[in-house]
Amino acid sequence: MFTRPASDRDSWASLAAILRDATRRVVPLIAVVAGLAAALAGCGGSASPGTASRTTSDAPARAPVTRRPRPVLPVSLTYRSLYSLPAPLRDPAYAALGGTRFAMLGGLDAADVSADEIEIADLTRVLHTGTLPSPQHDAQAALLGGKVYVFGGGDTTELDHILGYDPASGALATVGALLAPQSDVAVTRAGDQAYIVGGFDGTTYLDTIVAWHPGAGPQIVGRLPVGLRYAAVAVADGGVLVIGGSTPAGASSAIYRFDLITRRVTRLGSLAHPVTHAEAATLGSSVYLIGGRGNLDNEQTAAVYAVDPLTGRVKPAGHLPHPTSDAAAVTIGAAIVVAGGQSPTGTLDGVGELVPATAAAP
Repeated sequence: MFTRPASDRDSWASLAAILRDATRRVVPLIAVVAGLAAALAGCGGSASPGTASRTTSDAPARAPVTRRPRPVLPVSLTYRSLYSLPAPLRDPAYAALGGTRFAMLGGLDAADVSADEIEIADLTRVLHTGTLPSPQHDAQAALLGGKVYVFGGGDTTELDHILGYDPASGALATVGALLAPQSDVAVTRAGDQAYIVGGFDGTTYLDTIVAWHPGAGPQIVGRLPVGLRYAAVAVADGGVLVIGGSTPAGASSAIYRFDLITRRVTRLGSLAHPVTHAEAATLGSSVYLIGGRGNLDNEQTAAVYAVDPLTGRVKPAGHLPHPTSDAAAVTIGAAIVVAGGQSPTGTLDGVGELVPATAAAP
């Protein structure tokens, strides 16, 4: 084993002592310099050009900006036939009831006569029927708190009533009135509010968006740029989409969005062709425009389109088995159920469902 000479050991001990003493002096000096630099930076000083500096601040850190992923629109929906109604029917008021049930109230029969039937159906058959106080069509409905509310409508003249129908008991009563008699309305629901869009009072195309909920009176909460009848409406992403419809100048191609928070109406986009008497339903992250027609009574289309509720982008999304307008269309589970309607050759009695093509594949 090698042993250092005593003189070497003494030299190394002296050197170690010198280094310890230097460390005691230098380290506090470094701390002082660092503190001075931090103070200067806090008073407006800055690091040398090209040198990254890090400072401590009492201000809260800015939250990272996150964006909602853009929904991927299905390429197409596939129609599957379910069954036939007891009789052809078009233009009823309608609402989904929860589960697989839906209701249709009033409408027009194959002879173009107003109907007074209330039909409750599911995915296999019509389960129950009741009767309205009088025949009517051109009304629309919304489900609020377990009851179906029917707004306006007409027969020989426009109506201003709000009817409340309890599908559990069958009870039916007039529960309120609109601001004016009006038919040809479009209705949708957001939370505990129903929104009645446009309509016709007998002489004027209405531009109003009216909010109503049980126990309160109707209130105008927005106005469209133009009077509108027979629009297609649906709620998605915090807004009411108003698609197509009839204006005093004819069928519309406009897509409007009514923001439920700001209550502003903006033009979101356009359809490739003007469409009126169509239906709209929300499925997933898209609003689907179903059927409809042009200005003439026999200009029905079988086309189904997907509309992005944030951008207004429109994509083809399938076809109905027949050109159809004035149908009932409700979202039930992962499908849109379409019942009745009008074709170029007559009133329809078919009930079917539109499902994403991937779900329909075997």
